[in-house]
Amino acid sequence: MKNTILEVRSLAKSFGKVKVFEDISFSLDKGSVMALIGASGSGKTTLLRCLNFLEIPDRGQILVNGECLYDVEDFSTHHERDIRHKRLHFGLVFQNFNLFPQYTALRNVTLACELLATEDPDYRMNRSRIISDINSRARNLLDQVGLSDKLESYPHQLSGGQQQRVAIARALAMNPDILCFDEPTSALDPELTGEVLKVIKGLADMHTTMLIVTHEMSFARDVADNVIFMDSGSIVEQGPPSQVISNPKEARTRQFLDRYLE
Repeated sequence: MKNTILEVRSLAKSFGKVKVFEDISFSLDKGSVMALIGASGSGKTTLLRCLNFLEIPDRGQILVNGECLYDVEDFSTHHERDIRHKRLHFGLVFQNFNLFPQYTALRNVTLACELLATEDPDYRMNRSRIISDINSRARNLLDQVGLSDKLESYPHQLSGGQQQRVAIARALAMNPDILCFDEPTSALDPELTGEVLKVIKGLADMHTTMLIVTHEMSFARDVADNVIFMDSGSIVEQGPPSQVISNPKEARTRQFLDRYLE
């Protein structure tokens, strides 16, 4: 039986008079992968940023595991600490890695976890054990993404693909309900793209719940359980990749794919 983990209801976002997206509604099941495709400027990245509360929607609702994280009616009363905790439901992997250049790969993965741990009332009493556990998990995650030999390397010593894999490990370290990717291979040379996609496919095989903005159509077709095609701030078509990518119903979807796959 399917278990819905994320529900987005009639979400809308504008910047001034510029409408980015409107009336976006979809659901995501636990352990499944959803791909968001569409031309640049269609609202995909802003949608991810709204889900992660890096931008605040104008209206609509965001629910995770049945809990309403955002509703315009009451969200204005939430404080920054509340918003930080809402973000913990989501892990976001950016296009351009966004690693801290002054820290090693291992430290990039552990830093946010340690900062969060300081909010635990028992942190001072159990600091040594907590830090040890965080470091052990970070090492395991870096091993999982194939970087066990790069723990003490700094970002400038890593390739783009390796930096992105550190970013994936960092997002996983926070134990998010949903892992979000914003075009995770767009900043990579073609020869490095495969190593990152391989890691993401491995996560999909482990039934990690993921929402992926991507221009890699073959990857979306092979890995995603469902695909959403967005255009001009609206969902034009959504369904399994066998429909949306291989046999789209909507003319606008066909037009996009014909141009993109030429």
